[in-house]
Amino acid sequence: MVVLNKIYTKTGDAGETALGNGARVAKHSMRVTAYGTVDEANAAVGVARLHASGDMDTQLAAIQNDLFDLGADLCRPDMAKDAEAEYTPLRVTEAQVARLESEIDAMNAALQPLRSFILPGGSPLAAHLHVCRTVSRRAERMTVELATMESVNEAAVKYLNRLSDWFFVASRIANNDGKDDVLWVPGANR
Repeated sequence: MVVLNKIYTKTGDAGETALGNGARVAKHSMRVTAYGTVDEANAAVGVARLHASGDMDTQLAAIQNDLFDLGADLCRPDMAKDAEAEYTPLRVTEAQVARLESEIDAMNAALQPLRSFILPGGSPLAAHLHVCRTVSRRAERMTVELATMESVNEAAVKYLNRLSDWFFVASRIANNDGKDDVLWVPGANR
């Protein structure tokens, strides 16, 4: 259980922060950059939820919780030492990836196939979901880069990859099941 009595600690004033295992690293380290970008994605989802309702809002709430799980996963290096930890570290699971895939498939079943790329926009919810998509793609790139340097949970990388796809399909749902998608017209302004 997390207890936050005091919000500022001054322990980061020298440009370092603590990871989930207690190790101190530079705030610009790739691991901190990766989970910080996951946090940005979560904030973007919070803004998108201002325009969502029903199942979409419920699914976005689940994604926000997953993104906190993902941040906890990424802030805890050395997966090989999980068994030695004082408590079992939280890791993203294949079941969370499978849930996203199932939701993508269900949403996509209602949509006509695309014949063009889509410009980010349309309804306010769709526009915000496109921001979520691009921020989650950046989080994925950062996490993949981190994985070239240190151990990273493979399910975490898969989750981020599916998540951007989820946001893309959800943006189409938010655009009247794709009927109000804003299509790219190559060379339209030449």
